[in-house]
Amino acid sequence: QVQLVESGGGWVQAGGSLRLSCVASGGFLSINGFGWYRQAPGTQREVVAGISSGGSTNYADSVKGRFTISRDDAKNTVYLEMNSLEPEDTAVYFCNAQIVQRIGRYTHWGQGTQVTVSS
Repeated sequence: QVQLVESGGGWVQAGGSLRLSCVASGGFLSINGFGWYRQAPGTQREVVAGISSGGSTNYADSVKGRFTISRDDAKNTVYLEMNSLEPEDTAVYFCNAQIVQRIGRYTHWGQGTQVTVSS
């Protein structure tokens, strides 16, 4: 069974940095795109960043220049380097992956990791 497990969340003061990781495990053939999303209390989940199988990246305007998404295919892992964090970045962060399995191509989600930025 395919699983995505995030780690690296925590508490940090404004201006600080955190690095999130998300590892995919289970029986699958390959991973196409990865994405990071976040959801603050009382709001809808929003996309933060994405990276294709070829390494192309895209970012939400609110995080451009501060966050960097990367992937290590040998480790089935996607990272989100977050710098210059702001209180507005406080949210649960989820990773998402488009995974190719023998039975088809499916989107999987992790359970989320909390990021709290204090002012």
